[in-house]
Amino acid sequence: MVLSSDEVEKLVQLDLFPAEKKTARSRSNGTANKLGDTDRQVHDWYRFVLSFPPHLVREYLTRFGLKKGDTLLDPFCGTGTTLVEAKLHGIASIGIEANAMAHFASTVKVDWHLDPDLLIKRATLTAKHAHQLIAAEGQSAARTLPPEAEALLLKDSISPLPLHKSLALLEHITRADPSSCQRHELLAFAKALVFSISNLHFGPEVGVQRDKKADAPVVESWLAEVDAISRDLRQVRYCETSAIVHRADARQLTTLLQPHSIDAVFTSPPYPNEKDYTRTTRLESVLLGFIRNKEELRALKKGLLRSNTRNVYKGDDDDTWIAEHAAIQTIAEEIENRRIALRKTSGFEKLYGKVTKLYFGGMARHLAELRPFLKPGAYLGYVVGDQASYLQVMIRTGQLLADIASSLGYRVVSIDLFRTRLATATRQQLREEVVVLQWPGCPKG
Repeated sequence: MVLSSDEVEKLVQLDLFPAEKKTARSRSNGTANKLGDTDRQVHDWYRFVLSFPPHLVREYLTRFGLKKGDTLLDPFCGTGTTLVEAKLHGIASIGIEANAMAHFASTVKVDWHLDPDLLIKRATLTAKHAHQLIAAEGQSAARTLPPEAEALLLKDSISPLPLHKSLALLEHITRADPSSCQRHELLAFAKALVFSISNLHFGPEVGVQRDKKADAPVVESWLAEVDAISRDLRQVRYCETSAIVHRADARQLTTLLQPHSIDAVFTSPPYPNEKDYTRTTRLESVLLGFIRNKEELRALKKGLLRSNTRNVYKGDDDDTWIAEHAAIQTIAEEIENRRIALRKTSGFEKLYGKVTKLYFGGMARHLAELRPFLKPGAYLGYVVGDQASYLQVMIRTGQLLADIASSLGYRVVSIDLFRTRLATATRQQLREEVVVLQWPGCPKG
């Protein structure tokens, strides 16, 4: 039975504060989404700035009663927080991620069999050769990206001299025959590039700093990241727990999973807003060759859940999945009516209502596709947030997702408040929540 708005509201209110249900609220609002000092091992090799924290995964691993022998799925695995935390606790995991850079990061972060001494030895030699090459070429900043690749970047993402040095270093990292070390070296390069070498800042949107770096210690920054990886590997390298990462679309699972193989799901899909998630990883995606031109960027975006107007395309039809969902249709109509009233006429603004329906339709499609692969009784946790990005029309993402799940045969266990955040435009407190579901084992319809 589809939940009424009153029933969903009761689930939200009743499950926030009881002592036995304080899982998601065990930390203050200010620290709830922070990476703790004790959680940096492996997680900090490379991560999205707004990735949910490892402690949240741990809390739900406990709440779901997962143990060795179980399999945890993260269908929107990003940079691998769920997978890494599961592996640290001896729980097998499967991740699915469509963004090539994030997929690469996840695969490296769960590969712990590398010899840390070999990694340091090879990196030290690479650094020496890169220094020699940079010194020989001088400060001319002659190395540049192909024009079609450079056109993908935010203007001034990286200054000419740091780019020149970065490309020289990258040449040496990739020059040798591929070894067991190379992927970890490349991930260290991506981390250093974004946080030490480039002009990017995250607040939380990706942008360019006002004061540009004329130069940067490129090789030294990279070597420091390699050293951090090697230190972590000394602690975790003997863990044999399985972690598999597929590069795929979470709305198309048929060829990826075995029937009745998943004990639990914990994930955070994109939120319905105007954040183009491919911009967050654009610089490193381009330099590492994951996207080289506009055609490849378009292909990447077409494989993503439709969550912003920058990845809406002709022929998209996920909205058919929620054509009968009155609340979502009402929200889309309200957005469109407000757009007309405010005389907003840009192409992207005209898509606000459409992308809202595509987003929730895509999530409905994902949840429907997932059902055959869940074991009866499997628990699922979806970290989602309220949004008011589209002309300040409130979208209660968690409540709507719970209602969709209920219509597909899932049992809505609770909607747990994770934290609140302040909306810039309206100054309202927006809820971020964990929608907890359970699969009973018999689909509707």
